[in-house]
Amino acid sequence: MPDETIAVNRRAHHDYAIEDTLEAGLVLTGTEIKSVRAHRVNIAEAYARVEKGEAWLIGAHIAEYAQGNRNNHEPTRTRKLLIHRDQIAELTGLQAAKGLTIVPLRLYIRRGRAKLELGIGRGKKLHDKRRTIAERDVRRELERESKESGRIKL
Repeated sequence: MPDETIAVNRRAHHDYAIEDTLEAGLVLTGTEIKSVRAHRVNIAEAYARVEKGEAWLIGAHIAEYAQGNRNNHEPTRTRKLLIHRDQIAELTGLQAAKGLTIVPLRLYIRRGRAKLELGIGRGKKLHDKRRTIAERDVRRELERESKESGRIKL
């Protein structure tokens, strides 16, 4: 059974040069997982941080569950990430390095569990973003020309 993608952080590849990725589980309450399954999630402004030997997801917005009661969750609360101890130690070292950020790339459901794909990225400068856009435009133009050359012209 394939993974069900819930949310994708499209800005991550635009704002960061992703060097490595890893998978993390999420600790969610009952109303949070119901909102996740309803695709009411935004991870565009989120990032992860390692503090005191634990990984945390900060700034992710999971909307309140519509049928929830007064015990509904807070939409932007800090959520714990489930990562192996050796991976947390590696992330601590990378986080200490200058300019590296842990960014969520994708939120998905695998075998009934919410998973988060994290990317370790270095922030891009404005000229790097422009170069990426220019390369994408050139690639798109080449693909367009190759498709046109394969067509039969009448």
